[in-house]
Amino acid sequence: MKKIERVCAITHILTEHPNRDYSLGTFAEAFGCARSSISEDIKLIRRSIEEGGLGYLETTAGVKGGVRYVPYITDAEAAKVLGGLKAAFEEPERVLGSGFLYTSDILFSPELAKGAARIFARHFASAEAEMVVTVETKGIGVALFTAELLDLPLAVLRRESRVSEGSTVSINYFSGSADRIQQMSLSKRAMKPGTRCIIIDDIMRGGGSIKGIEDMLAEFDASAVGIGVVVVAGGTGGKKIGNYLPLLLMSEDADKKLRMDINPELMAKGQRA
Repeated sequence: MKKIERVCAITHILTEHPNRDYSLGTFAEAFGCARSSISEDIKLIRRSIEEGGLGYLETTAGVKGGVRYVPYITDAEAAKVLGGLKAAFEEPERVLGSGFLYTSDILFSPELAKGAARIFARHFASAEAEMVVTVETKGIGVALFTAELLDLPLAVLRRESRVSEGSTVSINYFSGSADRIQQMSLSKRAMKPGTRCIIIDDIMRGGGSIKGIEDMLAEFDASAVGIGVVVVAGGTGGKKIGNYLPLLLMSEDADKKLRMDINPELMAKGQRA
């Protein structure tokens, strides 16, 4: 394999598996070349990725020296993502007759969901999390992309237990959006005791669902080391939880029209760890 072909192949492997360690010996064996040649390839890939604003490569020295690709979204790219999310949520026809907001096409759009996930992954990169957690259903897309970018498993809490989940833990919580007591459950096999988790949710009003997730984590002796929410309604105060990262803030203007604002603190929190 020619050098340029090898560089393209290694770049593809690294970027398709972000935050995953690969030893130089693995690439040397796979492509039938010396470790010194792979080391030169990595230098080219690092320069290309960093100059393109796509992230950066982390390397470890020593006999078992390796490399991992860490995705990173620049402030300019993050602003573009947030602008696209804001425009999509503000479409007038999105407000249903019952006063609810139709969001399925946004949250299940791979482009928009992955854009939001890139911002969350950047923010929580140094949290030393071991798992991403969400509750079904609309937050699953963003949560799954976040888990992929951080190379973490995803656990999805269900609204009701399923036979296919085996033995489960179930709790009751108060949902402010539904204005009633609801239930969520998680398989006992889904999480190990002491797991450090990042919680990802789609839309938060009072914070009842996320508080329920935190209560569920406590049942597993696990903890939340980060909370990311795509849209927060009704301002950031008066919620049942604290210390969370919203992307958009939803409110009504003087004419009772839907208004979306980008979290003004967001860009300041995006510095590379």
